[in-house]
Amino acid sequence: MGHDWTTRGAHPDARAVPDADAVLTDRSWAADLRAAAFCSCALFALILLVDFGAGTLSGARAGLWAGLAGLLYVILYPVRVTAGPGWLAVRGPLRSRHVCTGLLTAVRVSETVAARLVLCDSLGNRVEFDPKVLAANPLLLHRLDVGARRSRAAGLLRSGSVELGRLLTRLERRQAKGVFEASGLR
Repeated sequence: MGHDWTTRGAHPDARAVPDADAVLTDRSWAADLRAAAFCSCALFALILLVDFGAGTLSGARAGLWAGLAGLLYVILYPVRVTAGPGWLAVRGPLRSRHVCTGLLTAVRVSETVAARLVLCDSLGNRVEFDPKVLAANPLLLHRLDVGARRSRAAGLLRSGSVELGRLLTRLERRQAKGVFEASGLR
């Protein structure tokens, strides 16, 4: 008596592939958020411990240290990158921004110490985030690539097409190299 997989969907060992309408999000965002919270709490605890050891701890100083730890949390708070069909959004601690990937007009890649990818669309929207997010999330990279191709085909993507192509090629090579290393083919 075998099991009929067709009545209940796919085999349970099969990997779930998101459909074309699914909203994708950065897989490492939750871990980065926990790290930011841990760092700010650890700083707060250490400063309180030092202040208590010195005998100078007071309510006002504890409030000051709590404010300092809160400021560190806001600084370390990771942006959350999500993408759906035709759009990409970046949400930080204070604001959220989005672009329509099918209407991209400009792409800029800064290769400084803190690398940034800046996307602008024809509606005047602009987002900025670290390209490492795309390297860690191939499905987000694919959504951006599909939107950029549509924008290029429509003649909207006027600047940055070459830079985006180089970035996408570099990230895809890095992913392929990781697959080869993990499978022992390298």
